[in-house]
Amino acid sequence: MASPQSLTESDRRLVAAWAADCAERVLPVFEAEAPDEDRPRDAIARSRAYARGELDTAGEIRRRLVANRAAQVVSSPAAKAAAWAAGQASGVAHMGAHALGAAAYAAKAAGLADPDAGGAAEIAWQLEHMSEPVRQALQQLPLLGTDSSGPLGTGLLASGVLGENIRLIQAAL
Repeated sequence: MASPQSLTESDRRLVAAWAADCAERVLPVFEAEAPDEDRPRDAIARSRAYARGELDTAGEIRRRLVANRAAQVVSSPAAKAAAWAAGQASGVAHMGAHALGAAAYAAKAAGLADPDAGGAAEIAWQLEHMSEPVRQALQQLPLLGTDSSGPLGTGLLASGVLGENIRLIQAAL
């Protein structure tokens, strides 16, 4: 049986575009520190191509960790979070729940880059730019920490500011 965090392929394609939007908004934070490193930008472009049906699920599942490795070439926590946002967006082909990971990391990157308003403003933008079909798809996901069969389990995404961000987004759905 598939994890409830997977979503159908059509729903994953829907939420992949939103996840790419979330990650792309903080891409400048990463690129300011590593302007010649293209893995996060490529991951976002591939997420958009996946959303349009131009790339297959199996191929993207194999590539989903590439953007995460770009976090090793930057030193600031904000730039690392921006790279991880792109990596999570890329992971949506594998599991739809990664869309919430992309949003959470993007909000974290924004908050670290602008401690006065970044994180809260980013979550507000994410919710504002979520289409009704994306909202409906994300509503199918289990609440953070209630299902251990994927990224919304009790691991990294459930802790600290990432967990807070996801809980805020899920509460607003």
